Amino acid sequence: MSLRIVVCVKYVPDATGDRRFADDTTTDRDAVDGLLSELDEYGVEQALRIAEASGDAEVTVLTVGGDDARDAIKKALSMGADKGVHVNDDAVHGSDVVATSAVVAKAVEKAGFDLVVCGMASTDGTMGVLPALLAERLGVPQVTLLSEVAVAGGVVTGRRDGDAASELVEASLPAVVSVTDQSGEARYPSFKGIMAAKKKPVAEWDLDDLGLEAGQVGLANAWTAVSSVTERAARTKGTIVTDEGEGGKALAGFLAEQKFI
Repeated sequence: MSLRIVVCVKYVPDATGDRRFADDTTTDRDAVDGLLSELDEYGVEQALRIAEASGDAEVTVLTVGGDDARDAIKKALSMGADKGVHVNDDAVHGSDVVATSAVVAKAVEKAGFDLVVCGMASTDGTMGVLPALLAERLGVPQVTLLSEVAVAGGVVTGRRDGDAASELVEASLPAVVSVTDQSGEARYPSFKGIMAAKKKPVAEWDLDDLGLEAGQVGLANAWTAVSSVTERAARTKGTIVTDEGEGGKALAGFLAEQKFI
């Protein structure tokens, strides 16, 4: 039986864009271009490497989000993933990570899996707790924050690097893993891969398909809430010092005034 790998990816606002909050204090995703989260690209890459090493594996890319989130799936498919799953339901809008993990867990179960691969965090929320919540909901072991990962003999193994030491960790399949940005540079989609991605299947599911109700997700049911938002102050013009032999003193004075020295 083929190794079934599911990669969880997220469509996030471009970090270089002018990101803002909408009237309901959620991220205004319509006001800025989006893309596949860079940290999730490492998850896609490691899933593809595991599949290539296995020789008999299928990689499914899973995302939750609005219509535009389909672009994240397209990018992963063009990198080499086999098929996609897009959970798209207006009721999911504003869900926190707890509700999101419930949606993702149901989708993973419906898709079928032996191994779930995640990035270390999303580049918008940056919480990094989804893999742990997902593993708990699925009732499988988690092996997180790996800089190296491999699968053989029904066991996933990897290396987790800390500040003072590295750990070698393993878990029996099925399992959930997350990989860091040190796990290996993600490949660029080739022209052939981009063209092939257009023919790969992408299933679209809503909450009904997953057996979930609107009252279990969404902004109104989130465990956390943004109470107020204040726009960041505009940058002010810096101080220009003309160096006529006393520039060093002026610089030292400025640093002392700002309590940098």
